[in-house]
Amino acid sequence: MTGGTGFIGRRVLTLLCEQGAYVRVLVRPHSTDGEPIWNPIAVEAVMGDLEDATSLKRACIGIDTVLHIAGFAHVDAANTPDFAARHWAINAEGTFRLLDAAVATEVKRFVFLSSCKAVGDPGLRCVDESWTAAADTPYGQAKRAAEERVLTVGRAQGWHVVNLRPVLVYGPGMKGNLARLIAMAQYGCLPPLPETGNRRSLIHVDDVAQAILLAAACPAAAGRTYFVSDGQSYSGRSLYAMICRALGKPVPTWAVPASLLYGVAGLVDGLRRLSGHHDRWARAILDKLLGWACYSSVRIERELDFRPAWTLERYCDELRELSQ
Repeated sequence: MTGGTGFIGRRVLTLLCEQGAYVRVLVRPHSTDGEPIWNPIAVEAVMGDLEDATSLKRACIGIDTVLHIAGFAHVDAANTPDFAARHWAINAEGTFRLLDAAVATEVKRFVFLSSCKAVGDPGLRCVDESWTAAADTPYGQAKRAAEERVLTVGRAQGWHVVNLRPVLVYGPGMKGNLARLIAMAQYGCLPPLPETGNRRSLIHVDDVAQAILLAAACPAAAGRTYFVSDGQSYSGRSLYAMICRALGKPVPTWAVPASLLYGVAGLVDGLRRLSGHHDRWARAILDKLLGWACYSSVRIERELDFRPAWTLERYCDELRELSQ
């Protein structure tokens, strides 16, 4: 297993240990900051990383199933040349090396945690796996290349291989856009968002972990690629309302018009350009709140009997209960 010290990987590792599985985890030096995160009786740590082919082969020897969860996930910096190169080096070439190591050591199963960004922006629609538009960011392009190699190697070796494309993942310990959104609402920095009819897909980290284990165990998953979501779709306004309730804050009955919000975002980005920043930072944040990013998980529900245990509403309800 790669990525065992990360946000998703830790949860997968916990489930595997609860099931009594023996797990070998590829661990980068210093990645645990000196804190043990697993029972050393059930989990073996092998030092190495995705850029070290020798360590990958050492990690795969005697292993039946590889769960490839590690990756370089700085999606928001994808247009920076240095970050783009890093995406390719880790998310694409790192996966290629791991596949080579798995072939050399006769692994039988390989589950790759990809991303919904492995396909291009679907626009104002909710898409399923038939949507095959080319990825439009370096992060997505690297993930797509890795997916294609996984399927090619799987066919050639007669392996059980699966690509999983989770949408935006939330849960305890999360980072990224949703965490920033919650922090902004908590400190009163987030204006009441309007209802624009947009739809966004989300998934709880526990349900991603469930999907990974299903993908490894279910024969029907072999050779398949799946979007993974909680089966719900959320508008920016509904996200705002649920977060307010989770924080114990009243939900305003009014909202700032989208046109005004985009006007302010344009002004902020213009001021940033004067100080040497050439990205559209404010516009990008607003697009993530009011834009579309909707993906259907019907295939994995139908073929693997995937049943998400969480919705964002349930998660926010539990946050509210814990804060009381």
